[in-house]
Amino acid sequence: MNRLDDLGYPIIVAGDTRAAFRSEMSARFDRFVVLADRNVADLALRLTRLPARVDLLTVDLGERRKRLAIVEVILGALLGAGADRRTAIVGVGGGVAADVFGFAASIYMRGVPYAHVATSLVAMVDAAIGGKTGVNLEAGKNLAGSFADPVAVFCQVDALRTLPYRHLREGLAETVKHAVIEGGELFEALETLSPHPFPKWPWESVVVDSMRVKAMIVGDDRLESGSREVLNLGHTFGHAIERASDYRVSHGAGVSVGLRVAGVLAMLTGRFSKSEHLQVMTLLALLGLPARLRYPPGRVLEAMTYDKKSRHGRVRFVLPRAIGDVETGVHVSSSMVRRALQRCVTPVGDREFV
Repeated sequence: MNRLDDLGYPIIVAGDTRAAFRSEMSARFDRFVVLADRNVADLALRLTRLPARVDLLTVDLGERRKRLAIVEVILGALLGAGADRRTAIVGVGGGVAADVFGFAASIYMRGVPYAHVATSLVAMVDAAIGGKTGVNLEAGKNLAGSFADPVAVFCQVDALRTLPYRHLREGLAETVKHAVIEGGELFEALETLSPHPFPKWPWESVVVDSMRVKAMIVGDDRLESGSREVLNLGHTFGHAIERASDYRVSHGAGVSVGLRVAGVLAMLTGRFSKSEHLQVMTLLALLGLPARLRYPPGRVLEAMTYDKKSRHGRVRFVLPRAIGDVETGVHVSSSMVRRALQRCVTPVGDREFV
C-alpha cells in the first residue's frame, strides 16, 4: 500500500483499499451515501461495506451524460436519501464519476464531505486527484464546475485487472502526458514497460509514479492560476476533438491525438525537436494509443472557441520544448494551428506524419 498526503488529504493506492477505506472513513463519519456508476455497482457494495448507515445510489454515466441535468438528478437523489451536511458522499467509478459526483457534493447544501474510490486508471492518475470537478456545457468540456478537495481518495488498483484493455489505454494517455512533463526516469519507465502485455505491468507503481507528478504540480497551484496549466498538455486539442465528435471520441483518445498535435505545433514554432517528437509518437504507438485526427481541422478549431484557458478570446496553448520541459501560455496564430491539425490527419506511420 502507498499513501500520499501531499495535498492535505490522504490518497491511498493499494491492490485492495477496503481496509484503508474502513479505517479512514469510519473514524470520521457515521453516515454515508455512496454514488456509483451503474457499471461498478456491485464493486461499490463490496468496497464501501461499513459499520454505519450506508445508502447506495447508482447512476448511468458517460461523457455524453456529463451534463447539468444528471447533476440535478443526483442532487434530488441525495435529498431523497436524507443526506445532510454531516453525511459523507462517496463516489465510486472512473473519471466521469469523479468529475460529476465531486461536483454534486461540492454544491449540495453548499458543500458536503466527499471521498472518491477510483476504479479506472484515468481516475487514479488524473480525475480524482487535485479537486477539479465539473460537467460539460453544450459549448464545450468542463465549462461548469468547481474546485473542491475531497476528504480522501482510494485507488483500487485490483479493479484495473478487470478492465478492458481499451479502458486501460484511456488512462495511459494521461500517464504519457505526465511522463512528457516530468521526463527522465518516468518517461524511460514507460518506454521500458510499453512492449510488455498489460497483465505483467506493476500497476500500483505506475499509478503512484504518475500521480506524484500531478500532486506536485497541483500542490504549487491549487486553483490553476499559473503553473498548474502545464497539466493541460494535449488537452486543448483533446477536448476540442471530443467536442467536435459530439463525445464519440473518448477522453483518453482525444488526449492521445492532442499530444501529437501539440508536438507538431511545437515543432512548427521551433520549440520541439523532431527526434523527441518521434520518441513520444513511438511510445503512444507501442501503447496502442491513437494519434490520427479523424475530424476536419476547421471543426476542431471551432470547438476550441470556448476553451477554459482562453484569455480575451485568444487560446493559450501548452507545448513541449523537450521531454521534461513544457511551456504554458503560448499564443499561436490560427493559421499555424490549422497547419498542425492538418498534418495530424495523416496516419502515423506515413513518412509525412510529423
